[in-house]
Amino acid sequence: MLQKTEFEFLYKLKQNKMRVCTQREISESMGISLGKANKLIHELASRCLINSQASSYTITKAGIEALKPYKVNNAVIMAAGMSRRFAPLSYEKPKGLLTVKGEILIEREIRQLQKAGIKDITVVVGYMKEKFFYLEEKFNIKIIVNEDYYRYNNTSTLIKVLDRLSNTYICSSDNYFVDNVFEEYVYQAYYSAVYSAGDTDEYCLSCDAHGRIKSVTIGGSNSWYMLGHVYFDNIFSKKFTRILKKEYVNQKTREHLWENLYMRYIKELDLYIKKYDSGKVLEFDSLDELRHFDKEYINNADSGILRNICRVLDCEIKDIVSIVAINAGITNTSFKFMVNGQEYVYRHPGNGTEKYINRNSEAESMKIAFKLGLDDTFIYMDSAKGWKISKYIEEARELDYHNISEVSAAVSMMKILHNQNIKSEFDFGLWDKTQKFIGQLKALGKTNFDGFDDLLSLITKVNNEIKSDGYGRRCLCHNDCYSPNFLLDKNNKMFLIDWEYSGNDDPASDLGTFICCSGYSYNESLEIIKLYNPKILDNDKELAHYIGYIAEASYYWYIWALYQETRGNSAGSWLYMWYKNSKIYGKKTLELLGKWQE
Repeated sequence: MLQKTEFEFLYKLKQNKMRVCTQREISESMGISLGKANKLIHELASRCLINSQASSYTITKAGIEALKPYKVNNAVIMAAGMSRRFAPLSYEKPKGLLTVKGEILIEREIRQLQKAGIKDITVVVGYMKEKFFYLEEKFNIKIIVNEDYYRYNNTSTLIKVLDRLSNTYICSSDNYFVDNVFEEYVYQAYYSAVYSAGDTDEYCLSCDAHGRIKSVTIGGSNSWYMLGHVYFDNIFSKKFTRILKKEYVNQKTREHLWENLYMRYIKELDLYIKKYDSGKVLEFDSLDELRHFDKEYINNADSGILRNICRVLDCEIKDIVSIVAINAGITNTSFKFMVNGQEYVYRHPGNGTEKYINRNSEAESMKIAFKLGLDDTFIYMDSAKGWKISKYIEEARELDYHNISEVSAAVSMMKILHNQNIKSEFDFGLWDKTQKFIGQLKALGKTNFDGFDDLLSLITKVNNEIKSDGYGRRCLCHNDCYSPNFLLDKNNKMFLIDWEYSGNDDPASDLGTFICCSGYSYNESLEIIKLYNPKILDNDKELAHYIGYIAEASYYWYIWALYQETRGNSAGSWLYMWYKNSKIYGKKTLELLGKWQE
């Protein structure tokens, strides 16, 4: 093993950066005292690692051999993620493929690695993976596909390359290094860092006197924080591989960053800080940040989404500012933006949603909702591609299921829609949609668990009863009437938004969805039905019709949630709520009809 100063001096000699110089110049260059410089020269010369004659120093074969344990073997570039925050450009291409100052980010990084002598490079891809495939031939690199990118974090990338970890650079495809940060030889494992003057929500570092990272906190002030590339040496790689293999069975590990796992095992994993000047290592978290660095993006962002906005709002790309991703909804991605002082929302359809959402129906329904005053935020929707632009509701909040005035307003909005008795060109069909999702789940082998068939049998009986009881009718329904879709502005004006599932169905299905997502007790549900039409409670058979639709709506959303989870979209506690309500209201329906038997 070499001491750090020995390594640094030998590496400088190998690079021919320090050949003819005095010991004073060595002292100043190495940041050590003159006495230590003298001792360093004598020590290396005595071990035949350098040739020392007057003020001329060269590395020997033995010196080159001593550097071998520190030679970088390879690099892994993580390029699987979706970069949701970088709206809207990341909706159209992976962030690593953005062109910044005339160079594609990941291509610039690969060139920098190769220039540093690192030829063995692996790129792990996931989101829009096919867009990266050309790199393999162009740069003679390796491609590995991470199929779990959409449901897990970057630990799912590193688990794919454990066999490649040794003396390895770990890089992100979307970093921009002003200068080439990569080297052919590295002394020890490190994480690059820059300094934040003031508050930051980044991963902040605390180090000992030798630069070993002692602790990491998420958020801090006037601190060095993690940004950019990481270097794993052989010792770190072996320990980290063992830990990740052991911990990857845990859902928490899969869903978090590898840095979070490192933080848990920080006492075992030696990682040192490597400091960089501000502005040398860059990561762009928003289009506004990228525009600040590369003025080309002010007028031309090569984005179909931004061009859509310009066409609809009659503006220029430079007018679209203050873009912020909105983390709401399971099926789509959206972002807020501003044009000429007015705030808007752009909804981008989720991948695969075309399989179960009729965008033509949604577009037509939104026009009707606008005319009826149910949602006057609507501006434009492209029914072919599924994107839409709406006004942003300032200080919006969702309906409170336990605020009777808000609930009454929501029920009134449903009645306004239903009482128009509008016949859409498009059918929704709650039960038909349910059957399609069940078919897809069965094809994926996701229905083979205890209780699935019993619950399906119960809801099938309920469906048979409510379809033939004579109380049903069909008209345009919203079909997604739950609290997040009833928004109130700062003046308490209510909007019924998100008409993705709209189409002809039984009005009872809208009320059923509203109740099945509420957490109401059975008696509380009766009060909501009474708000809608008090006469329903006077007839057990008609009441069974509405209770049956609570059961059927619960079951639809339960099956829908199971399907979403196969796509990596977690429904959280909703899944269990819908499961329970399917059973509770299914049994209640049959009890009202005198047909329930244990």
